[in-house]
Amino acid sequence: MKTHLGRGLALASVVLLFTTVQAAGPPVAGRAAARLDDVAELAIRIDRHIAAGLKDRKVVAAPLASDTEFVRRVYLDIAGRIPRVSEVREFLDDRRPDKRRLLVDKLLDGANYASHMTNIWRALLLPNNNNQQVQFLGGQIENWVRGRVRDNVPYDKMIRDLITTPIAAPPRPGRPAVRGGIPNPGDAGGIAFFQVNESKAENLAAATSRLFLGVKIECAQCHDHPFAKWTRKQFWEYTAFFAGVRPQNPQAGVFGGTFEDANVREISMTGSERKIQARFLDGKRPTFRENVTSRMALADWMTHPDNPFFARAAVNRLWEHFFGIGIVDPVDDFREDNPASHAELLDDLAKGLVAHKFDLKFVIRAITASQAYQRTSVVTDRSQEDLRAFARMPLKGLTPEQIFDSLATAVGYRGEATGARFVGGFGAGNTPRGEILTKFANPVDRRTEYQTTILQALALMNGRFIADATSLTRSETLAGVIDFPGMDTQQKLDTLYMAALARPMRGSEAGRLIPYVDAGGPSRDSKKALADVFWVLLNSSEFLLNH
Repeated sequence: MKTHLGRGLALASVVLLFTTVQAAGPPVAGRAAARLDDVAELAIRIDRHIAAGLKDRKVVAAPLASDTEFVRRVYLDIAGRIPRVSEVREFLDDRRPDKRRLLVDKLLDGANYASHMTNIWRALLLPNNNNQQVQFLGGQIENWVRGRVRDNVPYDKMIRDLITTPIAAPPRPGRPAVRGGIPNPGDAGGIAFFQVNESKAENLAAATSRLFLGVKIECAQCHDHPFAKWTRKQFWEYTAFFAGVRPQNPQAGVFGGTFEDANVREISMTGSERKIQARFLDGKRPTFRENVTSRMALADWMTHPDNPFFARAAVNRLWEHFFGIGIVDPVDDFREDNPASHAELLDDLAKGLVAHKFDLKFVIRAITASQAYQRTSVVTDRSQEDLRAFARMPLKGLTPEQIFDSLATAVGYRGEATGARFVGGFGAGNTPRGEILTKFANPVDRRTEYQTTILQALALMNGRFIADATSLTRSETLAGVIDFPGMDTQQKLDTLYMAALARPMRGSEAGRLIPYVDAGGPSRDSKKALADVFWVLLNSSEFLLNH
């Protein structure tokens, strides 16, 4: 494959134009004109809590983002991709005072929302490892999640369905085994969650408490938690709810199938003969029913509106999704010596989720309607350094899916559609989408701590996908810009900027780039110079970050 290192060196001076993310613009219309519904009320409460924190910390809030900054941000956060040029222009031309709220409603009703949130949930439910068997099950988990996100199933029901997934009882004399331990093919996605955790009680306890309660109780598996209040006994009490679950064939790995004895309510600590009875993390004792799995009692307690962990952990994850950092950070480490940055805000968000029957879209609407979310990411005062003050929008690294889907949107790629289904297992990297997802699969604890490896940079600079995307003969976007009649150089450049960055050029950029293209760049060919600029935009930090 022909490389483009020479091209990259020749354009080094142009790259410098785009290494800093900037945004500016007038604020949106005030809240006085907004309808005082539940969403608006919660958004106001969000801003009051944040404002109180800023006052206490003596931090100056950044101004609100421009329309171009907002439209790109909200498309990435909700739809998982950047907006198309036509979508940017439609939003910029919209003169309705509540157009930001209306755009959020439109995106939440779109197919890309379901695809993006499915990607987010699949990444949470699928352990981070290179086990091909585990990755193979990702498709089943994704299908299970996708249907529930698409139908906007209430969050409590979604998690209840997962935890209480029907599992076949072990075979008894005169009754044949159920192949794979799956009594109903429709439960395959839920079963896959148990299988990727090896159908082991300890693994399931650790995963469910971390994901759905925000508690890393696995740190107390072998000894009392070194930092939190959790004891080893409490870990095994919680684990006992999964004591009846076991792999059908342990030697077969994650494909070994899963069985469950529904009447098992106790478990032995590792390395001990002591039997530990199931008990909830708040110390309450469960009430069991004969031949009804212990997991049902756990789900009843976990998803109850009065549960002290469940709703708070859910809204904290949502906040982290939109701001890159949680109100409790890390999001899965709720404990006394890791306090929330805004405890009352966390409580209000949790109450809102419960009051609206665990509708995640309600909380999303409130968060995106807040001034906190709509602030610029530009540092406008030295006091804004602490990201947990939420005085400005933090810069967030994109997920691998966001990177590919945004590249595909920018270049007009007609291969795998944006929001395409899971890429995992054998041969996953043999497609353009699979290559990007494989190369950029380096999860970090916080999306605000983004980083790029040499291989990732080379994949964008010299990879075949980007080479085709910026080729004069194979790029749909470039061909459309170059061949469009009546467009002058500035209009062509503005269109490329809108395609990649969702904004037109700034004056300083136009002053450099218009003469650069008119002169034809190093090749003395204005068409190639346009391709060079597009290549730079797609490799810029402004493209690779959500801001």
